[in-house]
Amino acid sequence: MATDYPHTQLAVKNFPISQLRFPRSFLRALGLIKAAAAKVNGEMGALPPEMAAVEAAANEVAEGKHDSQFVVDIFQTGSGTSTNMNANEVIGKLAGAHPNDHVNRGQSSNDVIPSAIHIAAAETAHGLLFPSMDRLRRSLEAKSRRVPRNRQDRTYLQDAVPMRLGQEFGGYAMQVQAS
Repeated sequence: MATDYPHTQLAVKNFPISQLRFPRSFLRALGLIKAAAAKVNGEMGALPPEMAAVEAAANEVAEGKHDSQFVVDIFQTGSGTSTNMNANEVIGKLAGAHPNDHVNRGQSSNDVIPSAIHIAAAETAHGLLFPSMDRLRRSLEAKSRRVPRNRQDRTYLQDAVPMRLGQEFGGYAMQVQAS
């Protein structure tokens, strides 16, 4: 880790808890938030024109080009201030900008970190979870058509409604689709 990330170094020293780091999805979201803030701050005149590099550097973070610089343990105190400062210092160094005055302008860890979590969760759900659930649903539907065998279950010591095993798989497929 570079020696010119003082807040990051302090966090690494103070929180050597698990050696777990934030996943790529979270770092991508964090970079997107920092890039959007830099863009808006630039358009509003809150950042000097020479600070346009902040947006580009934040986009590089979003693309994963600097993941090795995010070294703060995932378990830390408070609102994620250490991770927010880690991002500010990395982006500031890349852009030749001040971490607080330029990169973090108009932001708070209390907003940035929960927003990054929500964005990462939404992108992961849309990119991985929903397609996987759709494949599971299609597989269960196919299984429901291929299993013609009848079965009889018991419930509370009496016979239940007879049904095909395929119908049971069809029910599972409907539950996945409803979810």
